[in-house]
Amino acid sequence: MSRLEVWFDGDCPLCRREIALMRRLDRRGAIVFTDVATGEGACPIDRAELLARFHAREDGRMVSGAEAFAAMWRVIPVLAPLGQLARNRVVLAGLERLYGMFLKVRPRLQRAFGPRGPVGA
Repeated sequence: MSRLEVWFDGDCPLCRREIALMRRLDRRGAIVFTDVATGEGACPIDRAELLARFHAREDGRMVSGAEAFAAMWRVIPVLAPLGQLARNRVVLAGLERLYGMFLKVRPRLQRAFGPRGPVGA
């Protein structure tokens, strides 16, 4: 079983909800989750960059954005088909466009989803 490391913004209510869901789905413990906002764990790249976009290390290679989500999906059996589909460049490009649109509205959505609470809640 391959392990995946992901870095997420624990100050983002949307990110916390997404990571809580991924933790529940990751029954094999294939993902190491690191909350960049709390300063836990080592930052492999600039902390500001880690907070600006979702990042993962898959097979020793850093990926970000939609590619990082796809890497995470691939290690979760129920989401693996979607992750495999994202290996197609056209599909990944479409997902990256959607992720870019999400990043533009993320600040407004964060305010709408409220203050920081525990991850996994």
